[in-house]
Amino acid sequence: MKRIALVTGVAGGIGRATAHLFGEKGWHVVGIDQKPVGKIEGVSHFVTADLSHPEASEQILRELTDGERRLDALINNAGLQVCKPLTEMTLQEWDRVMAVNVRSVFLLAKYFYPLLKDRGTAIVNVSSVHAVATSVNIAAYAASKGALTALTRAMALEFSGDDIRVNAVLPGAVDTPMLRAGLNRGTSPSFDQKAHLDHLASRHPLGRVGRPEDIARAILFLADNDQSSFMTGQALVVDGGATARLSTE
Repeated sequence: MKRIALVTGVAGGIGRATAHLFGEKGWHVVGIDQKPVGKIEGVSHFVTADLSHPEASEQILRELTDGERRLDALINNAGLQVCKPLTEMTLQEWDRVMAVNVRSVFLLAKYFYPLLKDRGTAIVNVSSVHAVATSVNIAAYAASKGALTALTRAMALEFSGDDIRVNAVLPGAVDTPMLRAGLNRGTSPSFDQKAHLDHLASRHPLGRVGRPEDIARAILFLADNDQSSFMTGQALVVDGGATARLSTE
């Protein structure tokens, strides 16, 4: 019997790589994203849902097939980033970041708990290194990812008696559409994105930015009870060594 994973934000860079990898490894993947998209390799069943809406979790639950009403892994990967000074951010922007990045994780855990409990399952929350070290003009995102990392620990404690492990992956700079969009904000037409990415890569001890596949493999490790059965409540940093270096160096 195939193991079943539900992956949110499946149309993004990390989401697509995760679906592809899980599919390759024989999992049945239910993919969630806010807009209809074409075929995503590895996704067996796609559901359109906007996780900023409080009723989204119930909607997704209704759209599962009978055979999908047991989960082996819930991958909370959907994320929203708003890059602007804190004093220029609107209340609506702040609330939407929190709704997608934090509230959706709470609601999905609440509604999908019966499908996960007592079966040796896993929840993997995709947080960010911005939970532990951040930059200017990204306050809402950093706050949401800090909250998500704390929520991961709380969920791990609450669900430990139900045979559900809960861990987080904290990616660093990963070459995704979200990263490239963030680099482009407020730049001039002459902005050289490749040069900026090359400079960013040089700042990493490993000499490169991450690839979505790097994060997908970490997610699979934490989701797979055969590989990480003694891990729960942990924040696994996957950042090419970036947070190991002193900023004053």
